[in-house]
Formats: sequence, structure tokens, C-alpha cells
Amino acid sequence: MTPEQIRRYAAAPVPRYTSYPTAPHFHDGIGPDTYRTWLSELAPGSRLSLYVHVPFCDTLCWFCGCHTKITRKYKPIAAYLESLIAEARHVAAALPAGVEVGQIHWGGGSPTILEADDVRRLAGELASALPQSAAPEFAVEVDPRGLSAGQIAAFAASGLTRVSIGVQDFDPAVQKAINRNQSYEETEAVISQFRAAGIGSINIDAIYGLPGQHEAQLRRTLDRILDLAPDRISLFGYAHVPWMKRHQAMIPEADLPDAVERHAHAELAARIFVEAGYVRIGLDHFARQSDAMAVAMREGRLTRNFQGYTVDPSDALIGLGASSIGRLPQGYVQNITPIAGYATAIAHEGLATARGYALTREDRVRARLIERLMCNFEFDPRDLESADEPLSHDILSCAQQIVDEDREGLVARHGAGFALTEEGQPFVRLFAARFDAHLAAGRGRHSAAV
Repeated sequence: MTPEQIRRYAAAPVPRYTSYPTAPHFHDGIGPDTYRTWLSELAPGSRLSLYVHVPFCDTLCWFCGCHTKITRKYKPIAAYLESLIAEARHVAAALPAGVEVGQIHWGGGSPTILEADDVRRLAGELASALPQSAAPEFAVEVDPRGLSAGQIAAFAASGLTRVSIGVQDFDPAVQKAINRNQSYEETEAVISQFRAAGIGSINIDAIYGLPGQHEAQLRRTLDRILDLAPDRISLFGYAHVPWMKRHQAMIPEADLPDAVERHAHAELAARIFVEAGYVRIGLDHFARQSDAMAVAMREGRLTRNFQGYTVDPSDALIGLGASSIGRLPQGYVQNITPIAGYATAIAHEGLATARGYALTREDRVRARLIERLMCNFEFDPRDLESADEPLSHDILSCAQQIVDEDREGLVARHGAGFALTEEGQPFVRLFAARFDAHLAAGRGRHSAAV
């Protein structure tokens, strides 16, 4: 592709499609009463996924797009823990008998800001409140800076099975530009300790599109990531959204790689990882051939949720904590974002649902198509079986238009549908957006497509 074509496609602002409809379309007509009803209507025996948000860090990384609060004191963290536990108990009280949790994910912020005793306590309280399967997958997002052996032992004793280690970039100049100093040696030591503690799956999170990143130093970071021999790699494009995250204004836009450089960096990383034996998973993940995610992709079972690509087959996602989002068969729910407001709501109402979205029949059809496109890079008309005739006609017309308008070889006809070519796959979010019936009416602003 020419630089002009890359700029036209890569710089277009579109959602990441970790849900459909996306979060800007949630509204305040969904509250605690609706959420309780939706929980109670889950089928007995449903398999649940549990997301726990710990919205605290001890330093602010300027690239961060998460909901988090900076604190050097432990008292607000300890108080928040009480709200989390109370919310889990209230959710459990609304659930029907026989449901069980098969997937657990702690995110942040930095869940590793919790002291060792509180890691054990929170894990134990969650298991007591929400029945778990015999061997649930338990993943935690890890900031390796300052992580102690006692904390690692506490996570291992609590049943941890997978860690996602935040790396971003190992170059000192890039780290200075994003206010995140993290040595390779400290990162390697933490990974070695987790492996010694019996944690069988290591994921590394890296970012391209950061200020000051250039091809030579990015290649050095990618090589060092491979030296750590992770089972999975998540390579995200930095989303510069200072209108949403004011601290990102600390990063001058002039220091950011342009659309052509971002595209080149993403493709460089993909080549390096694939040549090292990793399988490319969807838009931004890589996994070893034997990893469950690679197997799920080969078998057509890969899914996508608010944590990105996953093999989670759960019937519902339960979100705990400030700003957490849940997904149930009926729709989406999201908690109050400010920590103080969340704690007050839990204390008075037991739940802190602030907004959400009830899915329509059309939403479900379009959500399925977008998820399949994001996961498999394919549009398959067979996924329209539950759509009525007007909707089917609209979607098929859109698909035909995508094929007819292609001039760069980004799509190829695939039976009655189409598949994205290798050149088109990096722009999958743009093609997903073509099936988004809400996007034109949305008020949200989005990051670049690549």
C-alpha cells in the first residue's frame, strides 16, 4: 500500500469493538434494579466470567487510558476492598442457584498494588460469595515494578493460573517520555519468580505508537520480549485520547509516530513474532502454537470481550468494582466510575450500576457479525440466520458494497461472503465499523484504526 492509502485507512477513528454496541452508547436508563432482574434471570447452571477492577496505581503512566487513581497511601485501597467484597455478596444474592465462575480476571489500575494478605483475602471472599468451578482460570494484570516475593506467593496460593505482565517498551528514552521506568532485569526477575511459583502461562503486554518510538529501538524491545519466552503477547496501538484522559496531554502529539510509522511498527512486530513461532491472533494478539488461544482460533471458538481476545465461553460476564462493565444475555451494565460514588452506592444499595444498554434483536445479529469479523477476519452470511429479511438485506448490501469498493486488495470474496486479505487484516476495525448501526449517531470520539 502507498503511504497515502495507509494514512487514509490507519488514521480513521473507529471503536476497538470489545463490545457492540460500544460503551459510548450506554445510557443511564439501566440501574441497580434492572441489573438485579437480569442477574436473577440467568439460566440455572450458567457459566460466569468474573472481572474485578482495582483502580489504583502508585505512579501515573502518561499513556494510560484506564480508570485509575494515584495513591501512595494504602488506607483508600483497604476501604475499597470492603466495597468490592460487599458488591460480590450482593451480586451473589441476586443469582439463581447452580451458576459457577469459570474465568476470573483482575485488572486495573494495578491489582498488584494489593498487599499479600489482601490478595489472599479478596480471592477467598470472592470464592466464598460466588461459587467457582473445580479449576477456574485466574488471570491478573501485573505491574512488575516493586512487586514482592510475598505478593507473588499470595497470588500463587490463591489459585493464579496466568499473569499479564505490563512492559510497554524497554527503551529508556521511551519510558521517560511516558513516565514509566521499568528495567528489563526487574521484569525478568518477576517472571522467573512467577514461573518458579508454578504459574503456567505468561502474557506480556507491549505498545506501539508511543512517543519517540523508532524502528531500531522497537526491534530491540521486541527481541527482549522474545528473550522472556512468553506464552502470549498482546501488542496494542497507543490510543492518544487527551480529551478523555487529560494526563495524556503530557505527551506532545509531535513526538508520536504518524499513521504510516504506526502501521510499519505494527507489521514489523507481527513479522518478528510470527518468525519466532507465534500465531497471529486477530488484530493485536500472538500466541504459541499450543496455547489455548491459538487452538481456539483454529477451531473457530475465539471470542472478544472487554479484556480483548479470549477463549472464555461464559454465558455472562460479571464486573465488580468502580467503572466495571458486565455483559449478560439481556445487555450491558456499567458501574459508577468515581471511587467515592461507587463506594457510597454499594453501601446504600448493594449495587452501583450507573448505566447500560438493553440489546435488541438487531444488536445481537450485528454484534455476532462484528465479533466474527474481529476474530476470524471473515464475513459469513450464515451468521444472519436469526435476522429478519430487511436486516439481512441491509447487511448483505453493505457486505457487497465493501467488496465492490475495494481497490487495494484488502478483501477477497469468500463464498457468499468475504474475507480480509493479509493486507486488509490490520484495518479490521474499519470494516467492522461498516456494520455498526450506532456509529453515525454516536457522540463518542475514538482512537486511530491502527
